[in-house]
Amino acid sequence: MDPDDSTGPPGERTQPLRRDAARNRERILSAACTVFAREGLSASMASVAREAGVGIATLFRRFPTQGDLIDAVFAERMNAYSQLAEKALADPDPWHGFTTYVESVCAMQAADRGFADVLTMTFPQAKGVEQARMSAYRGYVTLTQRAKATGRLRPDFAHQDLVILLTANAGVIAATHQTAPDAWRRLVAYMMQAFENPDGERPGNRLPKPPSVKALDQAMYRNAPGADRH
Repeated sequence: MDPDDSTGPPGERTQPLRRDAARNRERILSAACTVFAREGLSASMASVAREAGVGIATLFRRFPTQGDLIDAVFAERMNAYSQLAEKALADPDPWHGFTTYVESVCAMQAADRGFADVLTMTFPQAKGVEQARMSAYRGYVTLTQRAKATGRLRPDFAHQDLVILLTANAGVIAATHQTAPDAWRRLVAYMMQAFENPDGERPGNRLPKPPSVKALDQAMYRNAPGADRH
């Protein structure tokens, strides 16, 4: 039985219950961070409860919906995500600010599979996550407008293109994170070259080294239905 599920005289249980409840909340958040980073947001609430060592009833008492749990787990990272846009807007070179922003967001995805999913989904019940997302989006729109004004960002670039990239990046990360963890860098480098105005100056940046054939073969095998993933 979870400590905060215990009963007893109010005078004896109030303070211990408060301490136990606080400890359980921290255990749940820590476990959710671990499970979401490892499995993405497809992980069940039951998996989080098992990782935390608490009953499922305790988890739902602290976080009635997955949205509530996501809000608590990713609040800090979403704030950092929002601040990336602010930092990029402060860059005196709009094109450099744009490319740095996109690459940094993709790197945040690569560092946490759960966060990779957060950036490609919406969670109406996670108010903090959605507020930070909208703040970042407003900065991103201004950033793209400034980059286009320099002539470096192709004029037909659409705001939705970043969502497409983040979705593709999340897929690459999910498929290759164990065997070729840097494969996402090549995708992003390709896309940044594609985003650049073909009539503008091309710096001739070299692409990152591609993953090995063996590494990709292993990733393709592991992603096949029914494959042994151990």
